[in-house]
Amino acid sequence: MSDVERYIDKRKQSDPEFADDFELGYENFKIGVLLRQAREAAGLTQEEVARRLHTQKSAISRIENHADDVRLSTLRRYAEAVGADLHIKLAYPA
Repeated sequence: MSDVERYIDKRKQSDPEFADDFELGYENFKIGVLLRQAREAAGLTQEEVARRLHTQKSAISRIENHADDVRLSTLRRYAEAVGADLHIKLAYPA
């Protein structure tokens, strides 16, 4: 385990608010990473996706880097633009 991982684990144990915020931030980060990976797998640039969605490259960058407030309709359009299907799964916490 790296020093960073040890620090995060220790901080989560001692600070419940940090733990909650960390998990939420991590989930949002993962969404952005998945979007970028889908775009790259499709061989598209941010500019190309922006053109397909009739928006600016900065909007695509914001979606990929700050996915915490992306609308479901935007996710659907993004998925379509990169030739992917959007599937949403609800899961109960362990």
